[in-house]
Amino acid sequence: MSIVIKQREPSRLPSKTDAEFDRISNLPGHVIDQILSRLPIRDAVRSSVLSRKWRYKWAKIPCLVFDNHCLNFSSQDQSFIKNKLVNIIDHVLLLHNGPIHKFKLSHRDLLGVTDIDRWILCISRSSIKEVVLEIWKGQRYKPPSCLFNCQNLVHLELFNCLLEPPLMFKGFKNLKSLDLQHITITQDVFEKLVSSCPSLERLTLMNFTGVTHLVIDAPNLQFFDIGGIFEDVSFLNTVHLSYVSIGLYVNIDNEENDARDNSSKLLRFFVNLPHIRRLEIQSYFLKYLAMGYVPSRLPNLCVDLNHLSIRIDFDDLEENTAALCLLRSCPNLLELEMLARPEEQSSMERSTNFWEEDHWSSLFAHLRLVKVSGISGVKSEMDFIKFLLSNSPVLEQLTVKPASQEGEWELMKELLRFRRASIYAEVIYLDP
Repeated sequence: MSIVIKQREPSRLPSKTDAEFDRISNLPGHVIDQILSRLPIRDAVRSSVLSRKWRYKWAKIPCLVFDNHCLNFSSQDQSFIKNKLVNIIDHVLLLHNGPIHKFKLSHRDLLGVTDIDRWILCISRSSIKEVVLEIWKGQRYKPPSCLFNCQNLVHLELFNCLLEPPLMFKGFKNLKSLDLQHITITQDVFEKLVSSCPSLERLTLMNFTGVTHLVIDAPNLQFFDIGGIFEDVSFLNTVHLSYVSIGLYVNIDNEENDARDNSSKLLRFFVNLPHIRRLEIQSYFLKYLAMGYVPSRLPNLCVDLNHLSIRIDFDDLEENTAALCLLRSCPNLLELEMLARPEEQSSMERSTNFWEEDHWSSLFAHLRLVKVSGISGVKSEMDFIKFLLSNSPVLEQLTVKPASQEGEWELMKELLRFRRASIYAEVIYLDP
């Protein structure tokens, strides 16, 4: 009788690939959630193939972003792209079985299709906190009334939309950030929308139609950024507003407006901005502030304002007068930016020697950083720089960037000749 003894086969060690999959499968749930939240929605859905633990894990991610990363191919057939994108969004929303806190739709080939109404209706049934709708093509999209039922909204961002809330709309009680760009909205709707959001802290309004007189009534507003065409702007109950950037995109005729209204735009603009810290005056808005009576300085100084940016026509007497009023009214200014806006033709009175006068010695007691951009080296611009250097005893850096290279050597030589009140002042010349 023969006995056959079989040798035990050595146990097979897991391959490197198996070990990697095990490591992925054994990740804690909160780590998987963090990974999925950082992936494009297309890749998040594909993660289902990694392991059983990952399968449909993406269906619970609270942030849904549908942008250009949703489709990994290009096509000239816009109808094909639109249908493909609609199918993807429908598929994701159908299988999603968790709360949706953020919904962003921003694909450059998507028109304001009626499918969006269906998607907004779907997310409005969840505890949605952030909605971003960027409709890049086609006519203004009108969001459905169900959007205005989302009372948990904290952030709302709309691009290329027509806003017509239902008559029963009472505002967004929890909304903190509102960003409206390329929108159409009536005067009454805008005022009601802003004033009925008591928690609003940030308001952005760009390229809008339908509103000519901007009335901002927001007790908790801290940040206000606006650019567009309007006739008037005023602030009510905005004691916490600290950052204002405002641009008027159309030139105005001060002589015509002065004949109708001789009140001070400067005084009215600042009366409800007691704690402003940063102010950016863009495009033609300084011309607006120069309308009517311009005092030598504001009755209530902007003691908290430490950063000021002004776009100015240095040859315009009224704009220079308004700018000087602002500079005199900011005793604690730390940073100043002046952007030249030369006008080819103007009926306004020209200023040739404005900044040669003594407008108070050591006017800028705390000013440390200055940037002057877009200048061409004309007398009014150089007079301002000379005035600035001679009245800034603690200035550390003056950066000058001309509009072109024409005459740059003469410009640099003249800059070096100017007397400096600060022994630490450094003049930096940047190429245009």
